[in-house]
Amino acid sequence: MTTPAGSTAAIENTPDNLRRRRFLATLAGSVALSAVMPYTLHAQDAAPETQPEVPATAEPAEPPKLPPFSFDALTEEMRITADEDWHEAEKIEGALAGLDYDAYQRIRFRPDHARWKDEGQNFRLHAFHLGWLFKEPVHIYEIVDGRARSMDFTTHDFEYGGNVSEQIPEDTPMPGVAGFRLHNPLNRADIFDELIAFLGASYFRALGRSNVYGLSARGLSVNTAMSGGEEFPRFTDFWLERPIPGATTMTVYAALDSKSVTGAYRFVITPGETTEMEVTARLFLREKTDQIGIAPLTSMYLFGGADPRGFDDFRASVHDSEYLVLNTRGGETYLRALNNPPRLASSYLGAENPLSFGLVQRSRDFDDYLDAQAHYERRPSLMVEPIGDWGKGMVRLVEIPSKLEGNDNIVAFWVPEGKMEKGAALEYAYRLHWGMAPKGDRSVDRARILRTRVGEGGVAGVEQKSDARKFVIDFEGGTLSSLPADAELVPQVSIGHGEIEQAIVSKVSDTDIWRLVIEAKADPGNVAELKAALTGYDQTLTETWLYQWVRE
Repeated sequence: MTTPAGSTAAIENTPDNLRRRRFLATLAGSVALSAVMPYTLHAQDAAPETQPEVPATAEPAEPPKLPPFSFDALTEEMRITADEDWHEAEKIEGALAGLDYDAYQRIRFRPDHARWKDEGQNFRLHAFHLGWLFKEPVHIYEIVDGRARSMDFTTHDFEYGGNVSEQIPEDTPMPGVAGFRLHNPLNRADIFDELIAFLGASYFRALGRSNVYGLSARGLSVNTAMSGGEEFPRFTDFWLERPIPGATTMTVYAALDSKSVTGAYRFVITPGETTEMEVTARLFLREKTDQIGIAPLTSMYLFGGADPRGFDDFRASVHDSEYLVLNTRGGETYLRALNNPPRLASSYLGAENPLSFGLVQRSRDFDDYLDAQAHYERRPSLMVEPIGDWGKGMVRLVEIPSKLEGNDNIVAFWVPEGKMEKGAALEYAYRLHWGMAPKGDRSVDRARILRTRVGEGGVAGVEQKSDARKFVIDFEGGTLSSLPADAELVPQVSIGHGEIEQAIVSKVSDTDIWRLVIEAKADPGNVAELKAALTGYDQTLTETWLYQWVRE
C-alpha cells in the first residue's frame, strides 16, 4: 500500500494501520499470519534454505484461508482499542489531497465497475473517491462464507471529468476510499437506484421509495452543542456481507473510533416504500464525556410557514424537515415545530423508554415549496424506534442559525440519563424508518397537526403595532374531524417565560380542519416554550404541539 506520493512508510507504519493488522490477527485466530501476509512472501519466509524437488504431478498448495469475521469479534476488538491511546487518522497526501470542490464533483464511480453487478444480487456497491473534504481513508471488506477479505479500489474504478484526469496521474495508488453507497431496484425492477450512502465521519443517509436525499443520520454524536466543543467519531472500517442472489436485506458492520469512544456497529438494511435499518451499537468509552447522543439525526430548516425569517425568496418553504416528533409509551405524540433561530437554541423533551422519535417532513405537495430542482416535498422523514428498554433520558433538539440552505442546522438525538464515565460499556439497538410516511411520524388515534403558522399578533388587516405573537395550529383527523362546529372543545395551552393573552378554537368551514389561534407575549430576550392540545369529552383529541419562541 502506498501514498499518492509513492511513500510506503507514511501509510504502513501509522498506529492506525498497526492496529488494523492486529485487528485482522484477532479475527483470524490461528490462521492470522497467513491471512495478513501476502501468500508468496509468507511461503518464502517459511521455506527451508534447501527445498526438495516437487514432483511434476504434485498438487499446488492451497492458498491460505481468509480471516473469519463475526460481530462479537469486532466488538471485542473495539473494547480492547478503547483501552489504548487514541491516534488521529492518517490523511492522504499528494494529488488526491489537492482535489477541491469543483474537481471532486467531476469524479464519478464507473457503474460498470460496481461490485456484485454480474452476480444476480439485489444490491450493488459503488465507492466514493478520496479528496476535497474526505482525506481520511476508509477501508472496506467483503464477508464471504463468514470470512473477510479486502475490497480494493483503484483510479480505474472512477471517471474523471473535465481536466481532473490531468490532476490524477494514471495508476495513482488508492490507500482506501472516502465511503460507499449501495444501489437497489428500489423504485423499478429494471433500474438500480441509490439506496444508502455512508460518507464522512459516521454520517449516512438512506431513501424510501419515491424519496430524494434529505436528512442524514450518524453513528454517534459526542458533546454536540456543549461548551467544550463537539467531537466527530468516524467509521474507519466497513465489512459487508456479500448478498446472495434474491436477498432482500443487506448487512453492514462498521468500526467506530474517536478520542472519547470506540464502537462496533451492525446495520441490517431492508429497502422498501419505507426503508428500514436495524442498528446495533456497542460502545466503549475511552474518556469521560459530558454528553453522548444516541441515534443522532441531522437536517436542514431554513424557513417555512412556521418561521419565515424574512427571506426574500420566491419559494414558500425551504426545509428537509419541519417537525421533531416524540411518541411516548403512554400514548402521547408531541410535535415540536422547527425553527431557524436568531441564536443557538436547544430544547429538551424528557422521556422514559420512548416508543419512537424523529424528524419529519409533513408538507408533501409541490405547492408547499415550489422548488422544481430540490423537490423538498419528496425528502424522507426519519423515525427512530428503540429496541429494548432505553430507560430514562431525553430527546435533545439543537437548532443553529443559518442563512444558507446548504447548511445542516438541525440536530436531534437521545441523551441517556446518567454520567458517561471512562471505561463504561453501552449497547443500544434501534430501527431507523426512512420514507414519506414512516411508522410513528404521526399519532394513530388522535388528530394530527396539519400545519403551523406564526405572525404578528392582533387583528389582521388593521394598521397596528402589537407586542404579541400569533400562533396558528391546524388539526385534522381522528375523532376531531367528525365533530360538529359547535362541539365543546377546550384548548389546553401553556407557556413558560411568557403569558398567553388568548386561545381560540374553531372549525374551518366546509372542511374537517379545526384551528387553534394563540396570542402570546414575552419579554425581549426571553425564550418562551409553548405547549397546546385540544381536549373534549374526557379525552385528548389531538397531538400535542410544542414550540420554542425566541423573543428578540
